[in-house]
Amino acid sequence: MNKSPVVIGSDHAAYQLKEKIKKFLIENGIAVEDAGAQGEGSVDYPDYGIKVASLVSAGKFDRGILLCGTGIGMSIVANRFSNVRAALCNDLFSAIMSRRHNNSNVLVMGGRVIGDVLAIEILKAWLETPFEGGRHQKRLDKFNDMGRSA
Repeated sequence: MNKSPVVIGSDHAAYQLKEKIKKFLIENGIAVEDAGAQGEGSVDYPDYGIKVASLVSAGKFDRGILLCGTGIGMSIVANRFSNVRAALCNDLFSAIMSRRHNNSNVLVMGGRVIGDVLAIEILKAWLETPFEGGRHQKRLDKFNDMGRSA
């Protein structure tokens, strides 16, 4: 399992899931920076997506985790940042393939879509799966180059 520190953030809808994921990470020797939210009171998900994605984009963390009700909003926010490859993964296959083929560095899940047990299994698969590189790196390079020519 990749033991490098992660930054995690959620909105109010996924706060409880964030807390369970933090506990799992800490119990498995992975340092966690919590970017919020700090409770179940209503908040604006972009505020937390921006915090996490900006830290990953700047290289301060290799990986991040974002959670909201569906995961869709956080995915949209995170993928606006350069060097961020956020993948919405509400199943194991997507989590594995997001790492193997896309070298995702931000895992996004929907707290109102999946349960705690599945979320932890998705997280474990995402942390354990390496990037295959090769032809997949060539493909990543193509969209990384888009920002330079646009």
